[in-house]
Amino acid sequence: MFKHILIPVDGSELSLRAAQVGIEQATLTQGTVTALHVISPFQTISYMGAILAATEFAYNEEAKNNAQRYLDQVKALADAAGLPFEGMAEFGDEPYDTIVRTCKDKHADLIVMGSNGWRGMTRLLLGSETHKVLLRADVPVLVCH
Repeated sequence: MFKHILIPVDGSELSLRAAQVGIEQATLTQGTVTALHVISPFQTISYMGAILAATEFAYNEEAKNNAQRYLDQVKALADAAGLPFEGMAEFGDEPYDTIVRTCKDKHADLIVMGSNGWRGMTRLLLGSETHKVLLRADVPVLVCH
């Protein structure tokens, strides 16, 4: 049935629970797993260029380290289940767009993700990335609560 499962992760507890569900599904179908973390690009204004460049570098390095930590958590689950695993971290302004594009590029046939990650005002301003994926994905999306 589902042979290649894409699991977007954002570091939240809910996304890790969704990763566990995705791993369980892949185990049942002897499939493969691709985990994806979308890193929001550093947003700047043009002011004191040298300081901002240093700040952007620090932001990018910390974001890459966080992404690797999130992907390593999913890799540990996949390794324990004996599943083939690929982890990816990409910069993207619109996480939903990066998720849908990656799904197509990797020929995934199922997306498993949490119903929402970050909460509060950030979620209200940005909207639900999960909802946007549901509206735009060409494959089934399993949403975990």
